[in-house]
Amino acid sequence: MPSYLTPGVYVEEVQSGARPIEGVGTAVAAFVGFAGTGPFHQPTLVTNWDQYVQTFGTFTADTYLTHAVYGFFANGGGAAYIVRIGGPAQGAEGTERSAVAQAPAPVALGGFLVSAKPGTGDGLSVEIADAEGENPPEDRFRLLVRQGGKAVETYDVSTRKNVKGYLVTQARDSKFVQVTEQPGAAQSRPEKQTVALAPATAGTPGSGVARIDPSEYVGDASARTGFAGLEAIDEITMVAVPDLMSAFQRGDIDAEGVKTVQLAVISHCEQMGDRVAVLDTPPGMNAQRVRTWRNEDAGYDSRYATLYYPWVKVFDPASGRNSLVPPSGHVAGVWARSDGERGVHKAPANEVIRGAVDLEIRLSKGEQDLLNPIGVNCVRAFPGRGIRIWGARTLSSDPAWRYLNVRRLFNYLEESILLGTQWVVFEPNDDRLWSSIRRNVTAFLTEEWRRGALFGRTAEEAFYVRCDRSNNPQESIDLGQVVCEIGVAPVKPAEFVIFRLSQFSDSTSLVDE
Repeated sequence: MPSYLTPGVYVEEVQSGARPIEGVGTAVAAFVGFAGTGPFHQPTLVTNWDQYVQTFGTFTADTYLTHAVYGFFANGGGAAYIVRIGGPAQGAEGTERSAVAQAPAPVALGGFLVSAKPGTGDGLSVEIADAEGENPPEDRFRLLVRQGGKAVETYDVSTRKNVKGYLVTQARDSKFVQVTEQPGAAQSRPEKQTVALAPATAGTPGSGVARIDPSEYVGDASARTGFAGLEAIDEITMVAVPDLMSAFQRGDIDAEGVKTVQLAVISHCEQMGDRVAVLDTPPGMNAQRVRTWRNEDAGYDSRYATLYYPWVKVFDPASGRNSLVPPSGHVAGVWARSDGERGVHKAPANEVIRGAVDLEIRLSKGEQDLLNPIGVNCVRAFPGRGIRIWGARTLSSDPAWRYLNVRRLFNYLEESILLGTQWVVFEPNDDRLWSSIRRNVTAFLTEEWRRGALFGRTAEEAFYVRCDRSNNPQESIDLGQVVCEIGVAPVKPAEFVIFRLSQFSDSTSLVDE
């Protein structure tokens, strides 16, 4: 209590006793795979497609990470952590080669680094020319991209970061060159000149990689690589490994290696307890083969994992044609979109996959009848309704955790309550504390019930919160423990909608009268 020694009016701030629990985010993804540039093994946050391209480069042939991230953002994703694997190895000439392609040495121009994008071919050059108009500002100039002496792109750009025409920003849309800031150098207007760019050879994905085996994905806990590098990031809620399948197609990893990596993803999610694995099936399988693979070869049983089939066909800028890619990245984006539009309690199914132009195989109802009961979430094409996710199950054999939205809802509730009650630690362990805990948790769950996340006509039917002398005896108090029991009734999806129709005759009603 403060001491009052001088007569006067005093104002004090006091705690009201209400400490609201805020809901945590539910749509932060983590992707592990191959990229053309960027830091190896270090989880890097990107919040939009432009940030990803600036750090990790654009589409590269025969890899799936970039397609997965693009599909994630296109379908409504907002934040993702990228773990680039396949660390650099020394080539025959002692130069470092990346996991995907041998990158050319960039050209330094006025504090910028300019290089050719993979697959652009030979004969590429950039020309620095004066900006158009009389007396242009000193920071303005023209960048012409030429191939075979012919101008293929022209940009009027600036060296100033805070203007719309900033060189790095303008060059993001280029199909031929990539421009980044030169570390440790000030950006200035380059001298008028024409500079040839060395071609970026696409090569074979994975060439020059020190090792591509299951250990590369699993990582090292002490070095914080692979999945282990994601353990320190609490906000991640879904994990996908799309380039596991590109390594499988190249022969770097066999079927047992695929199982080993996917089990490691599942183990990571189970250990963390706040995220779900988004798994892909190997390519080229029909429905019967997927059933066999799911039941016998893989045999996963986890409430923290999901499996999607078949692969989706999307446009591939690297090849200029439509290509098949694993669905996990697009699916993660749909999860994020569904969370934002409806809430984490809504099953992320019966939702259109944006960017998907076709499927590897168009499943029939009979084929899905084989897959849905064993937890394989099918992607279906419906006439006039597009390509949609048509399943929302986990890989758990426990009926209580059959549905994906139930698992993710509990992750959300547990994490929100955990973070929202940190203030309780070291408070006096008495009836006033228990009452405050009950009040705050009840207020949070009531709001979730009103949003439709919990089942029940009233809040009393939807949940209960018990924190009193009945579950906090003196023995627990002496041990410094506070026990709060919470029970919730989650909503479950209407997976099977049944309309029962029967005939009736008007004469029947007349006879009854």
